[in-house]
Amino acid sequence: MKYSTEITIALPVEKVVELFDNPENLKYWQPGLESFEHLSGTPGHAGAKSRLRYKMGKRTVEMIETITKRDLPDIFSGTYEAQGVLNISVNRFVPLSDNSTKYISEQEFRFKGMMKLMAMLMPGMFKKQSLKYLQDFKTFAENEAAKS
Repeated sequence: MKYSTEITIALPVEKVVELFDNPENLKYWQPGLESFEHLSGTPGHAGAKSRLRYKMGKRTVEMIETITKRDLPDIFSGTYEAQGVLNISVNRFVPLSDNSTKYISEQEFRFKGMMKLMAMLMPGMFKKQSLKYLQDFKTFAENEAAKS
């Protein structure tokens, strides 16, 4: 399953990238994130691996992030592996004006086992979650900038 979502953020691209690129900020726009643990490689750069744990309802979901490309603001991509799911994520930040940035998120999901069935039954759930993360990031970024 592949799809793309996007949102416009009322901030300069440099500020958007600065906020996106700081793993300490993940908890502010990824609800349910319990921990982010660097495992190997240079943090934030291609080849780096990290473990992320999320609380989703009554379940805890653990995934391994591997950064595959980092050339911000043009691209930040990585893979996210969890039980039965491989997510390939590509993030792009496009300046629209001095104070406006388009955040484009391209997602590809590959499923195995029970997750394959769940994806067939509820394909919209994945896109809905991706759009929620974009909306939550926009809210966080614009509110954070207003504090400065």
